[in-house]
Amino acid sequence: MKTFHDLAKNRRSIRKYLEKSIEKEKIDQILQTALMSPASKRTNGWEFIVVENKEMLKKLSECREFGSKLVADAPLAIVIVADPSKSDVWYEDASIASTFIQLQAEDLGLGSCWVQVHNREKNDKETAEDYVKNLLAIPQNLRVLNMVAIGYKNEDRKPYDEEKLQYDKIHWEKF
Repeated sequence: MKTFHDLAKNRRSIRKYLEKSIEKEKIDQILQTALMSPASKRTNGWEFIVVENKEMLKKLSECREFGSKLVADAPLAIVIVADPSKSDVWYEDASIASTFIQLQAEDLGLGSCWVQVHNREKNDKETAEDYVKNLLAIPQNLRVLNMVAIGYKNEDRKPYDEEKLQYDKIHWEKF
């Protein structure tokens, strides 16, 4: 039986995917898990845009000069947006939901990779966020945090080596 520790240890950023669609049942389970993610005062200010269309995935992959190209080859991307008027911690709430998405994908045998959109530039004239908003007709009152590319893994990544974890980052009682 897989434990949460095993899940965390084995979840790595996957940037290469097989050319294989993800079953609707798996997508539904990922989305249900996202909807169960914690949010401040249960405001649930996040929203999720599911993209499977290859042409749209290619366009989304162009939101940044570097770090987003992998989206073009993923069979699925979930764009995570949030409404700042619902919570002053929209960024944190959307981040938690994104993490739940990635952990659920791993639990289902899928790979995923976080692609940052918020505070990133497409070029010197347009932000990545504005580009994604225009592409997906996202209302201006919402903020785009990131995308999570998801697919069947086409690369092997070793689990974290527990002996090499940065234990010096842990402090007891005081810094």
